[in-house]
Amino acid sequence: MVIRTIEQVNRVLGRIAAYCALVMMLAQVFSVVARYVFSYGIISVQETVVYGHALIFLLGSAFVLQENAHVRVDVFYGAVKARTRRMIDIVGLAFFALPVALLILWYAYPYVARSWSTLEGSRQAGGLPAVYLLKSAILIFAASIALQVIATLARIFGGKNWGENTDVV
Repeated sequence: MVIRTIEQVNRVLGRIAAYCALVMMLAQVFSVVARYVFSYGIISVQETVVYGHALIFLLGSAFVLQENAHVRVDVFYGAVKARTRRMIDIVGLAFFALPVALLILWYAYPYVARSWSTLEGSRQAGGLPAVYLLKSAILIFAASIALQVIATLARIFGGKNWGENTDVV
């Protein structure tokens, strides 16, 4: 039940990230047309592109991990047996991904809290007034990755196939 809830939340975050990609693309097109056709730049639209880009990664990372669709640096992973891949996954998740996610959570919390304490906005005149919300996505990223690592490890140890619905190795 807990694993399914974590994975459902991460699927929702993944969908939100997908919509961020659409918003980012539309904002970029609007920004380019406004600048090069009408010689008019809009800071808030340009910042929307940056926010969208950041949110795609921050909100979508746990979903990508859940789907086992992340980029692998290990060139041997695809050539080894399933048992060896599981061991690589366990070591990578438990000793690298989880500690890094927890460190990000630990160190980002005061950073985000300071931003919330002042309701930090853009430094640019005419920029978006919600930098504190964007910074909050760092905490969502770290928490969702940590929880997805725990859910994935539980699936591995529970004998369930991780990423069985993907073609990515």
